[in-house]
Amino acid sequence: MRLLFIFTVMLFVMPIGPALAAMPPLLPMEDFFRNPETAAFSISPDGTRLAFARPWEHRMNVYVREISTGVEKRITSATERDIAGFFWKGNDRIVYAQDSGGDENFHVYIIDIKGGEARDLTPFEKVKAGILDDLEDDPVHMLIDMNQKNPEVFDVYRCNIDTGELELIAENPGNITGWMTDHDGKLRAAAATDGVNTSILYRTTEADEFRTLITTNFKETFTPIMFAYDNKLMYVESNLSRDKAAIFTFDPEKNETLDLVFEHPEVDVGGLLHSKKRKVITGVVYLTDRRHYKFFDADREELQNALEAFFPNYEVSVADIDDDERRVVVRTYNDRTRGTYYLYDRKDNSMSKLADLSTWLKEEQMAPMRPITYSARDGLTINGYLTLPVGASSHDLPLVVIPHGGPSARDTWGFDSEAQFLANRGIAVLQVNYRGSTGYGKSFWQAGFKQWGRKMQDDVTDGVLWAVEQGIADKTRLAIYGGSYGGYAALAGATFTPDLYTCAVSYVGPSNLFTLLESIPPYWEPFREMEYEEIGDPSKDKELLEAVSPVFHADQIKIPLFVAQGANDPRVNKAESDQIVEAVRKNGKDVVYMVKDNEGHGFHNEENRFDFYRQLEEFFRKHLGSR
Repeated sequence: MRLLFIFTVMLFVMPIGPALAAMPPLLPMEDFFRNPETAAFSISPDGTRLAFARPWEHRMNVYVREISTGVEKRITSATERDIAGFFWKGNDRIVYAQDSGGDENFHVYIIDIKGGEARDLTPFEKVKAGILDDLEDDPVHMLIDMNQKNPEVFDVYRCNIDTGELELIAENPGNITGWMTDHDGKLRAAAATDGVNTSILYRTTEADEFRTLITTNFKETFTPIMFAYDNKLMYVESNLSRDKAAIFTFDPEKNETLDLVFEHPEVDVGGLLHSKKRKVITGVVYLTDRRHYKFFDADREELQNALEAFFPNYEVSVADIDDDERRVVVRTYNDRTRGTYYLYDRKDNSMSKLADLSTWLKEEQMAPMRPITYSARDGLTINGYLTLPVGASSHDLPLVVIPHGGPSARDTWGFDSEAQFLANRGIAVLQVNYRGSTGYGKSFWQAGFKQWGRKMQDDVTDGVLWAVEQGIADKTRLAIYGGSYGGYAALAGATFTPDLYTCAVSYVGPSNLFTLLESIPPYWEPFREMEYEEIGDPSKDKELLEAVSPVFHADQIKIPLFVAQGANDPRVNKAESDQIVEAVRKNGKDVVYMVKDNEGHGFHNEENRFDFYRQLEEFFRKHLGSR
């Protein structure tokens, strides 16, 4: 449901004495969850200005800095919700997205950095809009997709950013779930569904009708990534006739898959790097225990090597680059720091610091995130990450397992605010990529179908038992906490393994799979049959869904429960949390219940995050005896 590594076991088998380092001070909760000092740097196409996000009135707003003078200016004035994302449109205008109260009906706004008010380019009620193509070579237009005519599907409009005029250029017949342009901004490809089968549609020119190239079951992947720079061939991610997705070239005119670009034996591959200036594919990005690169282009590899020479102990990524590919926005990070932004000038090999994301968190006081692996009860290998408190004994610790949301997603290595916060409180944190997680091949993903509360939950349980068996975790101080699907897993853990956990926390998590499937957002309607195959069909799988919906078994919940919910959540309706809270209270058990009226699927406003994590800290202190 769209609810958005091998580490030697011997290390945990052998007795380890108390760590030599002293425990860091107990840091304020707010330090882990406050807005970053400055973030999301983006460089203008001509390389003369930087746009970035910074708090103003407790909301993330957009600022612009002149590189030559250092003069900064705030250009947005959001006070209700953070600016959700932004990019340059030319060298003088910024386009950004913002929703209302967490409803995820994002509107597209534009503002001139030289002055003037922001303009809503999609000023329609209950409409969700996004940018299909910014048409960077066209100073006046962008392509916007929007569900104004039909809330279930998205049509494509050409937007005149000077006048706000919207021209419908592609009306969705009702089955298209995604559109794709070529490098000239022409609408040339689309993905369509009949509910469970996905078809790739293609046309040679915009004057032609779309024709079907290939149809696959949704359980398989054949996804166009981008057109080649000749606008003839495509690069596609495919796992047809294989388990792990790889990147291939594809000829849409001949409807023929051509050359293998890159594959990896352990994980799916789908991230392409490319140079607009030189019109070449420069490499790929893939995730095993952490992020890795494979370069095909000497210039891009030379750039990466130069950047890593400046920061040998950090992950280094290119966040943005100007059109001339001279000035590069660089982001460094690792598992113990959110990191720092820099501006690198390739011409003179100079590196200048732009901003730290969180100066108040000291790297030496944060805990390492270690990749781990263990075997589930049926022998399936499960990968994950373990974070142990700095300076504490490495055994008999209170432990919180945090199943990720999705569930079609995965946890990755890097700085994790929740893991660091809990580790600072003396708690071990386990994050597992249970079956049904993405990135490990289609067999591993499909192994999670109709396994909510069953084998997927067993994988989480087996990870906790593994940590106990290794002596890491104290079996009397175990908790399960998660958001979205992870919130469901927390409720399932409290319901179906009531003797394992000491307490549980569900954050925007579903409790009744029938009502969850009934209340999906309208723009998920084309995927309903896929959801039925992944989760269960309310008619055909009624007994299954009843058996794994915690709300129907709330009498089995006997541990302390904390539930948090956004009132405007379009993915997991507030009724999901209302139901489980009412059912547990009806059985005489107390539940801590937090509802935020101005939030949706997760708490994005800073003051709401503070309220939630303050309550979470108190909840774990009370029930786990945390620091």
